[in-house]
Amino acid sequence: MYADNTLTPKEAVRLCALGTLASGPIRYSALANAIRHFISHITGPSLEVMGTSLELLKYEGLVSAVDGIGMEDDAVLGITEDGEAELHSLLTANVRSQASEMNKLIVALKFRFLHLLSRDEQLTQTEILIEAQETELARLEELHRRHTDDEGHLVAWLDHDIEGLLAHLEWLRNFRDSLN
Repeated sequence: MYADNTLTPKEAVRLCALGTLASGPIRYSALANAIRHFISHITGPSLEVMGTSLELLKYEGLVSAVDGIGMEDDAVLGITEDGEAELHSLLTANVRSQASEMNKLIVALKFRFLHLLSRDEQLTQTEILIEAQETELARLEELHRRHTDDEGHLVAWLDHDIEGLLAHLEWLRNFRDSLN
């Protein structure tokens, strides 16, 4: 993890793999395809993200073959107790406030696997997401104030982004309220 307890691209892939395996054993090839499909549809193709090896998860004891030997024969993989602990750690990591494709992926992964956490942990994670959204909104509102009198189209573009952030923030707050 980064120093601010947010996920690196490698850890985002680990979260996707371990979260997928938390639903039950799956063949290596199907797991690799599921990870590739989900991540590429959120961030687009990315060597930085997709370059993480699933074999490393087995080496670290986070997954194990439940049918077959190793990864070479397309073994069926399952998550281990250590893998479940790692999944919990990844799911409860912080989220950065700035907008980026990687951040979008991490938020999508949190929502995909949020149900694996206790209700209190789900609420905590939702509060983290709300705080990140509020920070991003404050950043754009400050930029908007600074450039209100500028020529050009920046302010109109910022108005559009701020409107989207406000809608997203309202959705997150409604989601949090639904968890109570």
